[in-house]
Amino acid sequence: MKLRTWLRPGMFVKRWILLLFSGLVMTSLALAMALAWVYRNYHFPDRFTHFVQTVTLQFIPHPYRELVMLTGGAIGIGLGFYQLSRSLLAPFWDQRPAGKGLADLIQAHRFGPEQPELRVVAIGGGTGLSTLLRGLKQKNVAITAIVTVGDDGGSSGRLRTEFNMPPPGDIRNCLVALADAEPLMADLFQYRFEENGSALGGHSFGNLFITAMTQVAGSFERAVYESSRVLAVRGQVIPSSLENITVCAELEDGRIIRGESRIVAERSRIKRVFLDPKHPAAYDPAIVAILSADLIVLGPGSLYTSVLPNLLVQGITHAIRCSTATKVYVCNVATQRGETDDFRVVDHLRALHDHVGEPIVDHVLVNDNFGPAATKIKPEWAVSAVSLDGIEALEGSVNVVLRDVVNPEFPLRHDPDKLATALIELAKQRPTPPGVDAVLRANGHDPVSGSLESQVTVRGA
Repeated sequence: MKLRTWLRPGMFVKRWILLLFSGLVMTSLALAMALAWVYRNYHFPDRFTHFVQTVTLQFIPHPYRELVMLTGGAIGIGLGFYQLSRSLLAPFWDQRPAGKGLADLIQAHRFGPEQPELRVVAIGGGTGLSTLLRGLKQKNVAITAIVTVGDDGGSSGRLRTEFNMPPPGDIRNCLVALADAEPLMADLFQYRFEENGSALGGHSFGNLFITAMTQVAGSFERAVYESSRVLAVRGQVIPSSLENITVCAELEDGRIIRGESRIVAERSRIKRVFLDPKHPAAYDPAIVAILSADLIVLGPGSLYTSVLPNLLVQGITHAIRCSTATKVYVCNVATQRGETDDFRVVDHLRALHDHVGEPIVDHVLVNDNFGPAATKIKPEWAVSAVSLDGIEALEGSVNVVLRDVVNPEFPLRHDPDKLATALIELAKQRPTPPGVDAVLRANGHDPVSGSLESQVTVRGA
C-alpha cells in the first residue's frame, strides 16, 4: 500500500475515514455508558452472573481487558471496512490498469494522471519496437511510438493496395503492445484468419479493424486514434509519414529491389536503402513529439526495413538533430537473415551513419550477455549474436553502452524490462546541454563532426 499517496492532501479519503471512526467511537461510548448504567443499576439473576462476568472479561485485570477489546475492535473494523470496500469496488477493480492499486486510481481521479518522469519517443517498427514498448509501458513515462509505413507484404500489403492507405500491421502491433485493455481484446486484434482460400485468409483482425475504422472515421490517423481508445493504449502510436511510401534497396551486386517484403526475401547483401517518393513529408505530430521528448530511441528492429525508413523521412531526421533529448540507438542482439548477416555493432553504426549523413545519436546500447546465444541459437537459423569485435578501437563522443539486455529464453530478442530500465537510466544521466549546442542544432548544424569511427566511446555500464 502506498502510504504517501493515501496521505496526499486533497484525496478526500482521510477526512471520511476520520469521520467514520469518530462516529464509531461516539457510538461505542454511548453503548458503553448505557451498559455501565445497566450493570450498576440492574440486579442480574444469579444464573446470569457468571455469563455477564465472562462476556465483560472481568476475569482479566485492568488495563489488559480494555486492550483486548480495543485490539479486537480495531481488527474487526479494519477487516470489515476492507472487505466492504472490495465488494463495492469489485466491478471497477477488475478493470483497473495493470500494476495500479486503489490509491493510484483515486489519485488519478482527483488530480489527473500521474506526471510522467520522462517523455519517450521510440522510432522503428516490427517486432523489435513492440518489445521495447512492452517494457516502457510498465514505467512512469509518456510514450510516443513513431512507426514506419513501408510494409508491403502479407495482410498489410494487401490492404494497402486495395484501400490505398498506409499499412496497418506495424501500427497494430504497437497498439497491442501498449494496450491496457482486457487480454481477450488484445488477442482478438492479433488474431489471424487461416489461409483456407477465403478472402479473409491471412488477414489479421486488427488490420481489418483499422481498415474499417479508416473508412468510418474518414482518415488513417483518426482510425489509429480511435483504435487506441478501444484498446486503452498507454501513450500514442503515430506513423512517421502518411504518404504511400515504398522502401527500395540497392544491393551490392547493383540490383535495385522495390518493396520491403522483397528486400527481406532476396537475402542478398544490401548496399543502401532509399524511399520512393524520395522526400516524403513527415507527419507533423511525429515532429512535435520528437522536439518535446526527453529520450529518443531508434530501434531495436530490422535495420534496413524498420529503423532506416523512418530516418529517410527528412523531417523526422531533422527533428531528431534539433532535439536536445538523449538519443539512443538500440543495436539488435542478433543478426537478421537477409539484412544484416555477419554484422557487428560497428557495421550497424556505419550503416546508420551512411544513410543519415552524420552522427545522430548520443549512445549506442549493446548487449554484452552472450550466454543465451551460445546455448540457444540454433545453426539452422543462420543467425548469430551481434559481435563486439573492433569496438575497442572506436573512440569519440558517442557512447557505446554495454548491458545485459537479451531475453534469456529467446536470444534473438531483447528482454522488455531490461531494455526499458537501461534506457531510462541513460536518460536520467543526461547532462543539461549547453546553450550554444542547442542553438547550433536549432539552426540545422550538428556540433558533432568527423567520421563515424572517431565518434564512439566504449563505456560499460
